[in-house]
Amino acid sequence: MTHEQKRVSPPSEAIPHGREAILKLEFSRLLLFLTLPLYILDQATKAWTVSHFSEPPPGHFSSYDLAWKIIPDWFHWIRVHNQGVAFGLGNGTSWAPIVFLCVPIIALVLIRVFWKKGVFDHIVSKFAVALLLCGIFGNLTDRLVQGFLLDHPKNGSFWERLSEGYVVDFISVKLPFYEKIVPRSGGWWPTFNVADSCICIAAVLLFIGGMMDEKAKAKAA
Repeated sequence: MTHEQKRVSPPSEAIPHGREAILKLEFSRLLLFLTLPLYILDQATKAWTVSHFSEPPPGHFSSYDLAWKIIPDWFHWIRVHNQGVAFGLGNGTSWAPIVFLCVPIIALVLIRVFWKKGVFDHIVSKFAVALLLCGIFGNLTDRLVQGFLLDHPKNGSFWERLSEGYVVDFISVKLPFYEKIVPRSGGWWPTFNVADSCICIAAVLLFIGGMMDEKAKAKAA
């Protein structure tokens, strides 16, 4: 038997499995060093906001009168209860708390499905997913927990308290151009939080990662 005959070729699946293990290790590090710290920052800033600003009265969603004006007329720290999504869509409606409690759960399932299909192979896309998970879990935690911390209704049922869940928004910035787009805003961009920022950055990175991945596939073809 020759030296060449003694060589044992690795199974065809060995390389893909090895690559998958490396990708899982890389993503685990992203979860540990990016997603987790940002999630902690998100929850810590929200907890500080809830503890330092009084709860808006029933029927109201903000404490604008108690805003902490870090940089007057540009950057304020306030407490806003958002039961809807971006720009306050659905805020104050009876269906929003339930619908937008289900949406992030569906999003997590879809991320898992697309991950298994290799949609997020590019490193930029992996960073995007890590940020996206922080945003989803950060705001989902609010919707699950904050309703039970309200002063009202203290004697409500479990489902009543859950339906009172909301996302804590606190970053309020004024943008000169925004007043021209939405005059009634006075230039103030809709209040947001750390989790929202992660989701927005993730959306941009997913677009960039998708473009880079397509270019890489085109060169390999």
